[in-house]
Amino acid sequence: MNDIDSFKKTKFNLREFIERYLYHWKWFVASIIIAIVGSFLYLRYATPQFKVEAIILIYDKENESVTSEISAFRDLGIDGNNNSKFGTEMGILRSRSLTENVVMKLGLNKMYYRQGRIHDIGLYGTSLPFKFNFFNKDSLIHNTDTLISIIPTSKTKFDLLDAQDRIVGSYLFGENVESNIADFTVTPTETATIEVGLKINLTIKPLSIVADQYRRALRIEQIDRETSLIMISIEDPIKERAEDIVKLLIQEYNLEGISDKTLIAENTEKFINERIDRIFEELTLLDSDTQDFKTSNYLTDIDSESRLIISTNSELEKEALDLSTQLKLVGYMSDFINNKENELIPTNLGLSNISLNQSTVIYNEILMERNRLLKGASSQNPIIANLDSQLLDLKRSISQSLSNLESSLTISLNDLRKQENKLSSKITAIPKQERALKDIERQQQIVETLYLYLLEIREENAIKLAVKAPNAKVIDAPYGSNNPVSPKRMLVLFISLLLGLLIPFMFLNISFLLNNKVNSTLDVESVISAPILGEIPRFKDLSNYTLKHDDKSPLVEALRALRTNIDFALAKNKTASKNIFISSTVEGEGKTSLSVNLAKIFALSSKKVLLIEGDIRKPSLAKILEVNNKEGLSNYLTDDTIKPETLIETVSLNLDFLQSGAVPPNPTELLLNGRIEQLFDYANKIYDFVIVDTSPVGVVTDTILLSQNRTDLFIYLVRANYLDKRMLKIPKKLYETNQLDNMTIVLNSSEPRLAYGYNQIYGLSRTPWWKRVFT
Repeated sequence: MNDIDSFKKTKFNLREFIERYLYHWKWFVASIIIAIVGSFLYLRYATPQFKVEAIILIYDKENESVTSEISAFRDLGIDGNNNSKFGTEMGILRSRSLTENVVMKLGLNKMYYRQGRIHDIGLYGTSLPFKFNFFNKDSLIHNTDTLISIIPTSKTKFDLLDAQDRIVGSYLFGENVESNIADFTVTPTETATIEVGLKINLTIKPLSIVADQYRRALRIEQIDRETSLIMISIEDPIKERAEDIVKLLIQEYNLEGISDKTLIAENTEKFINERIDRIFEELTLLDSDTQDFKTSNYLTDIDSESRLIISTNSELEKEALDLSTQLKLVGYMSDFINNKENELIPTNLGLSNISLNQSTVIYNEILMERNRLLKGASSQNPIIANLDSQLLDLKRSISQSLSNLESSLTISLNDLRKQENKLSSKITAIPKQERALKDIERQQQIVETLYLYLLEIREENAIKLAVKAPNAKVIDAPYGSNNPVSPKRMLVLFISLLLGLLIPFMFLNISFLLNNKVNSTLDVESVISAPILGEIPRFKDLSNYTLKHDDKSPLVEALRALRTNIDFALAKNKTASKNIFISSTVEGEGKTSLSVNLAKIFALSSKKVLLIEGDIRKPSLAKILEVNNKEGLSNYLTDDTIKPETLIETVSLNLDFLQSGAVPPNPTELLLNGRIEQLFDYANKIYDFVIVDTSPVGVVTDTILLSQNRTDLFIYLVRANYLDKRMLKIPKKLYETNQLDNMTIVLNSSEPRLAYGYNQIYGLSRTPWWKRVFT
């Protein structure tokens, strides 16, 4: 087999695939009807769910100061953890404690139901005709799991029922009822009328279980990452109850937030007051330290005192410089007077001694007078001698004055040096004192700043205590549509329709996968390349069917079509008589019934037909044709004296029959003795068709021996929904090895609508719509 043929056999055929399932269309229709009816029943009696939504704005005042900075980071593509605040708030809204408060305040652990035909109907709020009032502690009721039923017998009385619906007592509305659970009263409400005879059930469940149920039902989500809006939603069979749950949840959330803020503010106030007292004491202590430091160091203002000391020191340095200069001058003059004789003494040197300056002037005048007189007189002149005496005395006086001035200047200079040293020590000590004072003042400033800050915080905290703002603002109040969100009618119908199609498809597909039988000619063609001669539709009792000339049943039409195909297959055979052998793989495939009916259909066409029962091991044709058992083929093969014409009997017009005869012990050896050729030579001279019903080829080899070299057409019968697909390897091998001459395939017991369209060809039945679509 080449690649093209292999591809043709393995490629997917959509039409065949659809027809395979459409044959079982009744199952699909029944499944769809059941599914749709089930969906309508579900929609009729399912408890509708209403959705209630609310939108709140979460205040985030603590983070308002950094909003612009966060926005700037977002503009740069850096997303900060701005969702942490809202994640925390959503976690609080989902918290068990908050949900338990809502359930407890609304009394949702006590559920009221009115008895219905299919299921009980929930009652809440304005639909409640009366309420139960329990006198025991709430902690006991909140941990109880029980059922209480009552039936109003009038507008003022009711019967109390136990768990088995037995009446345990009759009471008045408002009358105290004693029970092992808790004492209670039943009081009518003004929102709904009491229906006499209508059973009302009260189901009490533990508070924690009910809270968990509603906690799981709550949906809390942030609407957008860029906003502070949170959506709260819940689905519940009663819209009024769902609205109350969401509304109270928001209220409890705000109350809890206010409570937390109040507690925080009170604790903050207590802490701030304690810190203010301690800081005030610390500030007082620092003020005292500052005072002691200034007192001990004789400080008033370090900056002013330092400037004054530096100015004084500069003046002292200037005075010391003047004194040093005068000392130098005194030294110069002393050296000059002591070493120079009769020379003028320098004047106006800046000495501070006035008498010395005057003596120096007088000395210079006398000396100039002496020198003038000495030009005209000798040194022995009494006037000159007198002047010399005066000069000597003045010189001594000047020297003494210089000595005294030097001592005076030295003393003054030493005093200045001492003063300079004191001022220098003060200047050196100023930085250290200034640093120490600044340390004290810095601590004082820090404590004072903290003190002022705490005073400011205390005022802000006092404002918070006075103004208690909620955590959230309601943007959209709890609202729910009057149309339930579930069950969704169109979705349920669509799913039911889908299930109606999928369930039979799934079961059929499983049955197809598990089915290892031959179902159609497609299964045969996928294994054997032998030509398909035709199909015989499934019939209840094919062997006992009576053929008539005017019969137009699907079976007869299929046999007629098979006869036509046989004539076409034998068209090139020019012999007067044709030998047709019929066999199958195993017993029970209908080869004997086909042999009988094929012989009958040829006889109806005025052909002379001989039907030979070639299965000499297990004969059954005589019983089908309702003829008496007598000698037959086995007797002919055994006894050389028997003539064929003595064994052949007439069954009907144009149809003769040769039965198998007695079952021999050695059928294979009989078929090899040569007598069978004489039989066929005789039959081919008299009959138009010789049809031989042979043994199954999958059991014995008699068929191969019987048909060898004398077969004009070999019909290999395959029974649908009977033969295992794995057995098709037997006819495949026989065809490929040419052990059976002119081998063709006929499918027996095929489904009528999957046959080759006999009904449509002959107009025996109306063409199905799907056939018209895919044809």
